[in-house]
Amino acid sequence: MDKHVYREYLAIMKEELVPALGCTEPIAIAYGAARAREILGELPEQITVRCSGNIIKNVKAVIVPTTGNMKGIETSAVLGAVGGDAAKKLEVLVDVTDEDLAATRRLLKEKICRVELIEGVSNLQIIVEMKKGEETSLVEIAFAHTNIVREEKNGQVLFRKEMDASGASGTDRSLLNLRDIYEFVRTVEIGEVRDLIDRQVAYNMNIAREGLNKNYGANVGATILKYYGDDVKSRARALPAAGSDARMNGCVLPVMINSGSGNQGMTVSLPVAVYAEELKVSEDTAYRALVLSNLVAIYQKNELGKLSAYCGAVSAATGAGAGIAYLHGADYEVIMETMTNTLANVSGIVCDGAKASCAAKIASSVDAAILAYHMAADHHCFHCGEGLVKEDAEATIRSFGRMGREGMRSTDVEILKIMLEP
Repeated sequence: MDKHVYREYLAIMKEELVPALGCTEPIAIAYGAARAREILGELPEQITVRCSGNIIKNVKAVIVPTTGNMKGIETSAVLGAVGGDAAKKLEVLVDVTDEDLAATRRLLKEKICRVELIEGVSNLQIIVEMKKGEETSLVEIAFAHTNIVREEKNGQVLFRKEMDASGASGTDRSLLNLRDIYEFVRTVEIGEVRDLIDRQVAYNMNIAREGLNKNYGANVGATILKYYGDDVKSRARALPAAGSDARMNGCVLPVMINSGSGNQGMTVSLPVAVYAEELKVSEDTAYRALVLSNLVAIYQKNELGKLSAYCGAVSAATGAGAGIAYLHGADYEVIMETMTNTLANVSGIVCDGAKASCAAKIASSVDAAILAYHMAADHHCFHCGEGLVKEDAEATIRSFGRMGREGMRSTDVEILKIMLEP
C-alpha cells in the first residue's frame, strides 16, 4: 500500500492506544487541574471547572481512581490539583498518596471548587481556573482528553493553539477508509505493532480478571459466566464487561484505551483475544485481527467524535466483530457484512454517562457483533434501504456516524437535563 498511508496508520494506532488510569473524563479534569496547579505554582484557594455537557455526563457517576469511593468533577479537580502529575497525562493520578486523599477530602468540605456548564462548545471541553491571592492560572482542554489548547497565568496567555476537532490529532484521519484499513492489516510488519498490541491485551486482560475475581459495580462480567457458561461467546462478552465493572467502580489498574476510552479499548481487544485463543490461530493472524479491530473502531469514532449520545461500546464492538471475522478466515466482503449487521442491530444504544451499566452495554454490543459475524458467514446481511443501512459498509458507517454526530445532538442535551434533575 501507499507508504505515506501506511506510516500514518501506524502513527494513528500509536496515538490512540495509550495507557490510562480510570475513566478518561474525570482523568482529563484531573490532568487539567494538575497542569493549572503547576502554572499557579502553589495549591489554590479557589478552583472553577467549566465543562461541556458530555464531560459532566461522563464524570457524574463514576468513581475517581485511587479514591476508593469518591465521585464527581469536584473530586477530580481537587485531587488533580493536590496530588496529580501532569507529565503523566492520562495516568496523572498514579502517584496519589493517602495524604493527598486526606487533603482532597478536607478541601472538598471547604467547597473550594465550583462547577459550571458551558454550552455551544465542543462535546469535549474543559476549562480549569485557579486562584491563590492575586495569582491566577487557567488551562483549557478541547476535542481530545489531553489536548491543551490554552494556558494562562495572571490573565496573560502563555500558550494557545486554534483548531477544530479535526486538528486535535497529530495524524491525518482523513486517510482512514475500510479498503486501506484492510490492506494495512494484511501487509503491516508485525514487529511494528507487536509491543503496542501486546501491552493492550496484557493491560486489559489484567483488569478484566480483576473485575471477575472481586466485587465491582453490578458484576456484569461474573454474572455472564455464572449463568451463561464459559464458552468462547460468553468469555468474549464477560471479559470486557468485567474490565468495565472494575474500571467504572474505582479499580486503580491501568487500561489501554482506544478512541479516548478505556471501555472501548477493552471492547476492541478482549473479545478478539478470546477468540484467537479458542481458535488456536497463528500469532500472525491474531495480531492482524487485533489491528483490524482497533482501526475499524478508530475510523468510526472519527465519524462520530470522541463524545456524543451514541454509545461508544457499539463502535468498539463493531471493530471486534470485524476482528473475530478475520480470525475465522473471512474475506473482505464477510468482514464488511459483519460490521453492517452489528451497526444495524445495536446502534440505538445511548450514552447516558460513564457508570456501572456501561459493562452491560459492552456485553450486549459484543453479543450483537458475534451474531453479526455468524449471519454474515451464512451470507445473511441487512440490505441497503433498511433503516440507516446503505449500499456498503463504508457508506453505512458514514450513515450511522451522521446519526450519532448530528441527529442525536438534541438527545444528548435531553439526557444531560434528565441526569441533572434532583
